[in-house]
Amino acid sequence: MADWLTLVPALVAIIIVLWRKEVILALLLSLCSAELLIFLQAGGAGPGLLLDGSINTLERIVAVTKDGDNARILMFSLLVGGLLAYMRDSGGVSATVKMLVEKGIAKTPRQAGLLTFFISSVTFIESNLSSLTAGISSRGLFDKFKMSRARLAYIIDSTSAPICIIILLNGWGAYILGLLSTYSLGDNAVSVLIGTIPLNFYALFTLTVVLYTIITGKVYGPMRNSEQQLHTLAAHTEIDVKPSHPSFMLVPLLTLVASMLGFMLMTGNGRLVEGSGSQSVLYATTLACLVAYCMMLLSKRFKHQQLVDIGFKGMSELLPLVTIVLLSLALGSSLKLLGTGTFIASIVNDSLPLVLIPALLFLAGALISFTTGTSWGTFAILIPIGMPMVELLGLPPSLVLAAILSGGVFGDHCSPISDSTAVSSVASGCDLLEHVKTQLPYALFCGVLALLAFLLAGVLMI
Repeated sequence: MADWLTLVPALVAIIIVLWRKEVILALLLSLCSAELLIFLQAGGAGPGLLLDGSINTLERIVAVTKDGDNARILMFSLLVGGLLAYMRDSGGVSATVKMLVEKGIAKTPRQAGLLTFFISSVTFIESNLSSLTAGISSRGLFDKFKMSRARLAYIIDSTSAPICIIILLNGWGAYILGLLSTYSLGDNAVSVLIGTIPLNFYALFTLTVVLYTIITGKVYGPMRNSEQQLHTLAAHTEIDVKPSHPSFMLVPLLTLVASMLGFMLMTGNGRLVEGSGSQSVLYATTLACLVAYCMMLLSKRFKHQQLVDIGFKGMSELLPLVTIVLLSLALGSSLKLLGTGTFIASIVNDSLPLVLIPALLFLAGALISFTTGTSWGTFAILIPIGMPMVELLGLPPSLVLAAILSGGVFGDHCSPISDSTAVSSVASGCDLLEHVKTQLPYALFCGVLALLAFLLAGVLMI
């Protein structure tokens, strides 16, 4: 089978999304095409091709749920719906918005945006936690000041992943250090990693553009249309509920953040960066739901059956997004087996003038992460390609690594099949396709700037 055929599933997903505006259909057809190609790759053929491909598609979806991390992501995504519903229906969100406005902490749209940016930045321990905390905290504020949920989704998604890839005191940092440990790079792995901070051009440009958007209040392209239409995932907003007390939102939210840190330490045997993000965020969300449930029950305003109904209603609101996450995980597994990322990397690896290496590695990383929806997989493919070049050709290790990290984080926060994109949509209450459509022009603009910066850095440093 021709190697270029491995790109077909990714192209199918992108074409269907642009044509039909249906993410679930696009993911499903993309997954089917990937499984057909895998079946053909293994030598399968004949009249039963479509049947076998369809069965393999279902089995792939089943198979990804067998992985503990994937199952935890799906459970966490559902529980978030329950947690959001508890905080909304208790009146805690309305009360918190009222308190922030009255105390002058967020009395203007700019202050609301800066508060969102700050929350995303300080919760850099895990990118999904960062998006979730900032999104939940700010939904009511953005409703209050008539700012679209698409803008909120853009701010939290374009802050959380870039911040996490710059301040690598998290699972990403531990993972990358593990990948670097087998290479002789002149400096130790930690020094090389620290050296990527000023050279991680995509992340730095993205954060700069986010701050520009917040401070000026200006939005462009599809985002401007969303601002005019004020699309939301649900027909209501959180601030429609009569205010009760801010504690009904703040206590579960603080429980989420504090317990996330505690569980990261627990799962990492006392070492924060070695903790399991998927385990910790599931345990923390479960605990936050339990705290919210108990507070509402003890308030005497809600009975047990009411709270059960509220929780399941909140989960049901997120079922379409959970389905997207499930299909994204299955597609990522299929594309890995098919070798899509490896093929893209091989194209770059075959023709690399030295000064172009950083720019081409960034471009390869961006393509791999966008078409597969995974930064982890991108790092796993490209670090073993880039680091031997550092050893053999004497290239600056931090620059080469920064190019790979920049490319990986590009797709992680803007690909329609990335779990981070879906979580940001969940947290902000924005339709996933709208989020992708409104954020992509900003991501592409920063991507072009980063590509030019890596070209210039290659000329100056190599």
